[in-house]
Amino acid sequence: MVFKQLLGAFGVGGPSVETVLNGSHGRPGDVLSGEVRIQGGDHDVEVQQVTVGLLTRTEYEHDDHEGAADLEFYRGSVAGAFHLGAGQYHVIPFQLPLPWELPLTEVYGQHLHGMAMGVRTDLAVAGAVDSGDLDPISVSPLPSQQRVLDAFSALGFQFKSADVEQGHIAGVHQELPFYQEIEFYAPPQFSGQINEVELTFVASPHGLAVVLEADRRGDIFTEGDDVYGRYHVSHDEALHMAWEQELQNWLHAVAAHLHGGHGAGYAHGHHDSHGGGPGWGGVAAGAVVGAAAGFAAGAVVNELLDDGDEGEDGGDDDSFAAAIADAQQQAIEDAYRQAAYEQAYEDAYEEAVEFFDEEV
Repeated sequence: MVFKQLLGAFGVGGPSVETVLNGSHGRPGDVLSGEVRIQGGDHDVEVQQVTVGLLTRTEYEHDDHEGAADLEFYRGSVAGAFHLGAGQYHVIPFQLPLPWELPLTEVYGQHLHGMAMGVRTDLAVAGAVDSGDLDPISVSPLPSQQRVLDAFSALGFQFKSADVEQGHIAGVHQELPFYQEIEFYAPPQFSGQINEVELTFVASPHGLAVVLEADRRGDIFTEGDDVYGRYHVSHDEALHMAWEQELQNWLHAVAAHLHGGHGAGYAHGHHDSHGGGPGWGGVAAGAVVGAAAGFAAGAVVNELLDDGDEGEDGGDDDSFAAAIADAQQQAIEDAYRQAAYEQAYEDAYEEAVEFFDEEV
């Protein structure tokens, strides 16, 4: 990939520059190499610095304002000050490290709609800086990421779009000021309960965080809400996990009619630093509260059936209502205790992660 632009900031007859990449394709953690080729103009100039940067298109939200902008998230100097004579040709080789958290731009050889990523070269001369055009690059998944995407495909997810959002994910260590969301339509068997699922990867040299967000549909009694799942695994563990089963279990838990008016219970998944399983902490906390009434009804029915042989009347309406109320109250109290335990566990884990990150 080559871009070339006359540097108008330096007037007619100024230097021109082109950047030639040895390859425009890479993966997170790779090194991109190439050359910056500068052709001198009609007169001598003093080049102050040559830099190469990585940019991507990001979406942002500040207060009530939303928008999109190109964000430079890496810049490296490839040359300091030097004299460029009139008509002189100067070549600067460079290597550009690709961050581990780099968003993906293609999967299965197909471009992800909504993604834009590229390299841009800046040349500073006499206090003025002129930027070249954006030279596109493509980024493919790591093998560990590809394994998760293969499971999505096997389960019948359909790709919708992808974007990059400025911000940080709670409980996940990030080096970059944004994260990618790859959006899928839910598999057909879950279309009545789940609208979409968003997939986010946050990779590092040591492992992979997989964050899921499901847009769950509401019903006549409850509003729709978002349900999260979170996995922390090594790259090797990700390659050998039964992701199809893990995701299937998570989807069934999300789709279950367990709305209890306590949507906040779903806000965070359980952090498993050893990669043993899904983010069930938040799902369980909200689900058990929502299911309390069902458990209570079952308990009451069992109790009445057990008592049915002891008398001809089987109890009056008042005793039946009282039994239901008592059972519901007990189930709800038990559910809240379980939810509090799950939340306390997650809070303690997040504090430990933050302490570890600060110490490191």
